Amino acid sequence: MQLILVFLFCIAAAEDRSLDYDDLTGVVGAREGKKWSVDPRGHRPLGVNEQPTEIHRTPVSTTHEAVTRRSRFEVTSTPQKQKSSQRKFDHDKGGCSFLTEELGVLCPNGCELRTALLKDERSMMPVIENLKLQVSNLSQSSKKINIYVERVDNEMHWRESQYIGNNQILSSYNTELEERFALIKEKVTQTLPSSIRLMRSLVDSLKEKLQKLERAVLTQKEYCAHPCTVSCNIPVVSGRECNEIYENGGRTSQLYLIQPDSFKPPYKVYCDMTTDEGGWTLIQNRQDGSVDFGRSWDAYKNGFGNIAFDSGKGFCDTPGEYWLGNDRISQLTKLRTTELFFEMQDWNNDMVKAHYSKFVVQSEINKYRLSVNGYSGVAGNTLMEGAKMLFGINRTMTIHQDMMFSTYDRDNDGWEPENPSKQCAREDGGGWWYNRCHSANPNGRYYFGGVYTKEMAKHGTDDGIVWMDWKGSWYSLKTMSMKIRPEFTSSIPVQEQIPQEFLAV
Repeated sequence: MQLILVFLFCIAAAEDRSLDYDDLTGVVGAREGKKWSVDPRGHRPLGVNEQPTEIHRTPVSTTHEAVTRRSRFEVTSTPQKQKSSQRKFDHDKGGCSFLTEELGVLCPNGCELRTALLKDERSMMPVIENLKLQVSNLSQSSKKINIYVERVDNEMHWRESQYIGNNQILSSYNTELEERFALIKEKVTQTLPSSIRLMRSLVDSLKEKLQKLERAVLTQKEYCAHPCTVSCNIPVVSGRECNEIYENGGRTSQLYLIQPDSFKPPYKVYCDMTTDEGGWTLIQNRQDGSVDFGRSWDAYKNGFGNIAFDSGKGFCDTPGEYWLGNDRISQLTKLRTTELFFEMQDWNNDMVKAHYSKFVVQSEINKYRLSVNGYSGVAGNTLMEGAKMLFGINRTMTIHQDMMFSTYDRDNDGWEPENPSKQCAREDGGGWWYNRCHSANPNGRYYFGGVYTKEMAKHGTDDGIVWMDWKGSWYSLKTMSMKIRPEFTSSIPVQEQIPQEFLAV
């Protein structure tokens, strides 16, 4: 690189000097009337026919400003012997001069420079090759670095998008956490104290109930400390059911022993010997709300309540509130063709009746399925036809015919059985042959006064002692009783009158 710069500098200097020399010779030739040819290489020998010539030079104006006069000099031929005394130069390296030292030093020509460059090329080529190799290595390294930088840049973009997404998720989580914290704080500061106060009041109420129960237990212990005495004398006359007792001479309505199955022990029932020619076995009775009818399946199966009590006559002539039991009712309806008789009274002491000439209750295997037929009376045929105030499917859903028995712990009604949120017995207060749900509800809750409202009901439903065709859904009757007896006017065997499907075990 340095040789190239020197070479360019010398060329520029040579052009400058040749220009001055040409100007000089042109001026001299013009003054003499002819053009002189002067060899710029003054160290070269003259030709054979050439003679040294004296050249007179005049100053030449070099700028438009002041004109400087150059000293006049002559060029004369130099003897051949004087050439030997002149300084020798290495022409390959430049530095040769004119014959006269005043003319300065000449630069080498193109050939000489080429020779010098070729000599230096041998020493410069290894350096150049090494530089090429280094440049190639740097280029490859640059490519690798560029690829790595691109990868890093892509990674940075990807991580930046992840960072933005994570920030958004974090912001949403923080917002949700703040909302939840505010909700919890509100509950802790406002809702929780009120709940604690409510729970304290409930605990106090439970304490009062426990104290009442303790007092009741103490009373029962005192009562049981004395030997038990029989309050009701049982008549000697007996039979398979009340109608047979009537035929055997029992004419007084009171408590009796009956034994439908000779292989099983007898049990107590109340026999009505005066209503409609007598002989009725009382299977259900409601009159004062003294017995809770919201009982379990087993309770309705075996029976519960008070059969009868003594009103002061010396025998149990007054029926209590009770349910005879589904097993016993089913057994009695299979002895012979059985009729069913309803008696009901409102709080104005008005009474109505409903009579069914056919009444069958199947066994527990068939979930005590109900079958009735042959209605007569003025109360309304709710068991077979549903509530007459309803129409279409709404009325159909209140029919009790062919329904299975349901209690709060055994859901067999027609309103999505086995669904605890849709259970008629739980909502309507007692066990019954519910459909979806009822038009008659003899085993419902007892309400004093008759009329009751949704607000008074436990579940907001018509859960009273209801016979809809007489008093509607929101009137709870004062008394309700169910009585059965064999169809004594008929001599046809029961197997020929009752459908075979209802005689299954």
